[in-house]
Formats: sequence, C-alpha cells, structure tokens
Amino acid sequence: MTTATSSEGPVSEAEIEQAIRSGIARYFADCRARVPAFIDRHFHYPGAMATNRMALGWDMLRAPINLLWAPVYALACLVKILVRNRAGLKWLHNLADRVPAGFTTRVQEHITSLIQRDLLNNGQATSLREGNLLESYLIEALEAVYARHSSEPVDHQQFIKLIEPVVADALSQYRITRTASADITNSISCTVLGAFAFQKFTPGGIGLGVVLASMLAKTLAARDFILGETIGGWYYSVFPPEPSLTTTASVMVAVMAALAAFAALSGVISDPIQAAIGLHRRRLHKLLDHLERDVSLSTQSSFRPKDQYVARILDTFDMIRSGLI
Repeated sequence: MTTATSSEGPVSEAEIEQAIRSGIARYFADCRARVPAFIDRHFHYPGAMATNRMALGWDMLRAPINLLWAPVYALACLVKILVRNRAGLKWLHNLADRVPAGFTTRVQEHITSLIQRDLLNNGQATSLREGNLLESYLIEALEAVYARHSSEPVDHQQFIKLIEPVVADALSQYRITRTASADITNSISCTVLGAFAFQKFTPGGIGLGVVLASMLAKTLAARDFILGETIGGWYYSVFPPEPSLTTTASVMVAVMAALAAFAALSGVISDPIQAAIGLHRRRLHKLLDHLERDVSLSTQSSFRPKDQYVARILDTFDMIRSGLI
C-alpha cells in the first residue's frame, strides 16, 4: 500500500496499521451482530426447509458418496497435521493436501452463498469478486487517515487479492461440517432406533445392520424349521442362528443406502436442533474469529472445525462395537 505525503507530513506505517485493525474490528463486530438473525432466517423453521430443499436431486447421490469418502479425507487432514513441520515428510504432506474433501452438494453451495451474501456482506454482494463489505470498512478507515495528510486516493486493490483465498478456504472448511453433521445425525438416529425398536445398542449404520441381519437370519431359519415356524421361532430365540456373510453384507448395504438417502435431507431435522442448542452460533462465531485473526495477521486460513473428527470417532466406535475391528 502506497504512502501519501503532503505538507502535513507522510502517513506513518503505524497509522495505516491502526486504521486497518480498526476497520477489521468494526467489520467483524458487525458480522457477529448479524449471526442471530442469520440463524433464525436459515436454520430455524421455516427457513430450514428452504435451506435443505436444495438436497432434492443430485444431492441424494452426492451425499452418500461424501459420507463414504469422509473417513479418507479426515485421515488426510490428520496426516497433514502430524507431518506439517517435518522436512523429510514434505512429500506426504503435499500428497495429503491434494486429497479432495468430496463432492460439493447444492446445500453446501447454497449455505456458502448465504454466508457470503447475508453474513459477510450484509446482503450487498454474493462473491468477493463482485465487491465485499470488508473492503469498504477498510477504505473508510484508511481514507480518514489519508484525509488528514493528503487528498490522494487510497490504494486498496491488493487487499482483496489477499483476503479472497483466506475466506474461500474457511468457507470450504465450513462446508465439510455439513457432511460431518449428517454423519453424526445418522449415528444418533441409529442409536435411538436401535434402543427403542430393538432394545439394542446400535451406535451407527454398521451396528444397526448387524442387528437387522441377525433378525432376518432368525426369521428365515424359523420359517424353514422342521417342526414349524412357531416352534422354530421359540427355538431360535434360545439358540439364535448366525447370519451368513452374504446376508449380513446385503443388509448392511441396504441400511447404509437408506441412511445415505436420509443424510441428504437430515439437515431439515438437525439444523433446527443445532440452532436451538447453540451449535450453529458457536460454529459461525468460530468461523468469524478465525477469519478476523487470519485477515489481521495476513496468514493462511486457520479455521479447522473438529466436527469431522467427532464423526470419525463415532464411526470407529460403531465398527468396534460390531466386531469389525
């Protein structure tokens, strides 16, 4: 950024830095003030219905693929964290960094657009290239400083090039939380369904599939019992048959397919719940906190929500409980 001079003296670096910090602080304070209205509009009913209606269509296919791919991406993120400062493993860090997060769903794109337009730009723009509210806050703060020293215009063009990748990466990380939230919702739904419908502890789709496979094997064995289906049902209640690998695999695939379809629309249920208990508020405030710090310090995006790791812990527990690992 150029330094203007006049008869009153040049604009000092300290004044410029102070103006930038002041503009950034005012901007993000206003963003935080918009969070409650943003959540009410898009994550409570009836807004949650409109937000998640985008899942109808190709998202019914993208969401299942993302759920299956999520453990791979979570592992890649963990590898990047572990080998970040190890010179000899830079190749592994670069390899993990190229692992994609999965398909971007229409719901994720819609929410990203809403955050950019309503939260970050107060409804004034939908993308950084179209202009952004933060830039206007900075220009206002800098012009006040320059006005005391010179009438020359403020050079602010390079700032938008600096913050664009930071905001883009932070929003990409926020999109990942949608997949993680759907996975966590599935795990909770399976646990509740297993507890009330089957009186079993089923902490995920795998556990629910194992329970249903055992029930199917018992029904089929009782039907073919030599003394009749009724006596067969009593007998196999005491000596339950072991489901075949084919039966177990088939039921698991059916359960996972049903859960995947549910995952695409699960936001209709999970978004209002997360909004009510404050998860959306904390997540958005965390996003803004990290953005403010990264923009102030001119660093890369540091926003790394932990939702995906919680989802992977639940998946691992499900596999341990089901005897797969």
